[in-house]
Amino acid sequence: MGYFRFRKTFSILPGVRINLSKTGVSSSIGGHGATVNVGKNGPMVTFGIPGTGLSYRTHVGVALVAVLVLLAALVGLAYFFWPDTVRALLHWWQPRWF
Repeated sequence: MGYFRFRKTFSILPGVRINLSKTGVSSSIGGHGATVNVGKNGPMVTFGIPGTGLSYRTHVGVALVAVLVLLAALVGLAYFFWPDTVRALLHWWQPRWF
């Protein structure tokens, strides 16, 4: 028998999201290609190839997550002062397929 799933995502800064679901709350940092998610299963990192549906997901250490959160906070702070520059730097590597 099937079941219903619920998920709602809120973007609080570029690349930083809060995820709400039926089973709990988590936060995600990253974008297309690489994301760090911290939730009830612990910190996870996901690497993927945008546009293909292929990805790899694994657990990471808490120290790495702390460094990434600090980096995301600095990028978010810089975004308030120089939004165009930060946006260009965050998306320089993304292919322009579409």
